[in-house]
Amino acid sequence: MKRFVLLAFLASVLPMAAWANEIDFANSGGTLSGSNSGLSLTDSTLIAINGLNGSGLIIGTNLGGVYFTTGALTSGSLAGGATFAAGGSFTISGTNGVIFNGSFSSPVTWTLMTLKNGTHEYTLQGAISGGGMNGATIQLTLNSGKGFFSGSAVIASGNTNVVVPEPGTLGLLGSGLVSIAGLVRRRMKT
Repeated sequence: MKRFVLLAFLASVLPMAAWANEIDFANSGGTLSGSNSGLSLTDSTLIAINGLNGSGLIIGTNLGGVYFTTGALTSGSLAGGATFAAGGSFTISGTNGVIFNGSFSSPVTWTLMTLKNGTHEYTLQGAISGGGMNGATIQLTLNSGKGFFSGSAVIASGNTNVVVPEPGTLGLLGSGLVSIAGLVRRRMKT
């Protein structure tokens, strides 16, 4: 009877999908500087937050700031597109303190695309993690006009998407693993 109850419990718990909360941050402006040591963003203004602490969309002209530095240049060039090493730092601050503090968890790509009108658009993309938030991505866009990026420019916009596991999901995972370990241990004894 105990075995049946345990199997029924596991059958009801294991198929549940693990959902996570998603938080979006949008920023505007700021200065992007670059060299062989990496890229850095300073003075970028946080203008929108969606989903933080269960809240809806919050829009403002100055909700805080976004700052980052990447790892060193590993391939390519600042003008033609490049890859930067993981590491560095990534911080989102609000009016009441730090909202997110982490670093780049994988290499960061710096991609050049020439638009139909002859201007050049650069896109920075990378994965960030830290502060219990994993699976976050950043995308930052810079239009350098007809010239190429030469080491410093003002950015147009950026977007950071953070996925946060719910405590209930982690609890289910933990209890499921404990149950499986108990079953394995019991079978090994018999």
